[in-house]
Amino acid sequence: MDLDPHVLDGAGVLEPAAFAAALHGGTARLGAPRALPDGGPEPVSMGIPGVVIRPGDHICAFYRGAAQRDEVLVPFLREGILAGDKCICVMDDPDTEPLLAPLSAELDLERSMRTGQFELYDSDHAYLPGGSFASDRMLGYWERGFHDATDDCGYTFVRAVGEMTWALRDVPGVEQLVAYEARLNDFLPTHPQCVLLCLYDLEQFSDGQMLMGLLGTHPIVLMSGQLLDNPWYTEPGEFLAARV
Repeated sequence: MDLDPHVLDGAGVLEPAAFAAALHGGTARLGAPRALPDGGPEPVSMGIPGVVIRPGDHICAFYRGAAQRDEVLVPFLREGILAGDKCICVMDDPDTEPLLAPLSAELDLERSMRTGQFELYDSDHAYLPGGSFASDRMLGYWERGFHDATDDCGYTFVRAVGEMTWALRDVPGVEQLVAYEARLNDFLPTHPQCVLLCLYDLEQFSDGQMLMGLLGTHPIVLMSGQLLDNPWYTEPGEFLAARV
């Protein structure tokens, strides 16, 4: 694995604060560009040129600021709407105009929302109903959304995305974030026709321990326009057992 030496301590162990600084400074390198093995679900375009995803993927997107977020989010949703996919988007930023305006300029977005193909929610509705977070409840939220899309409405592919800055609020349950991300790796294989993209803004997420937890719970990372295999990923059972 290719890592800059200054993110390691004297024993060669990853030092979270240094790694966070390297990640913020753009000098941290994760894994090689993702190589899709033969077999398995047919890959589909993510919307970013040259980037393909597979049903069942659980992806962590690191970026800096709203403009870079939308460079990922807009093409991801545009590609899905054009392909006839179900799109579920949960935003923490109350200003959704930078997302909706470019989509509306190219698509009949009003129709997509009216028919239920594209659903846009805020984090208070999805992640924090009643002002708290609970991982069991959130997994149930995705379960209902995916079941409704595929079993009830007949969609063959679902693109779900969540902007995760809500987890930085001082509300009950946010300490479950990393465990929730780990549990998603058991949950998503039961919904192989779905993909989940988790959006993490490095201008707001700066805690090294939290960033290492996020890396440990996402098998694939999107960074600087590339999907990367994540060498820090740990299978959910092992990851959760180590936190007990």
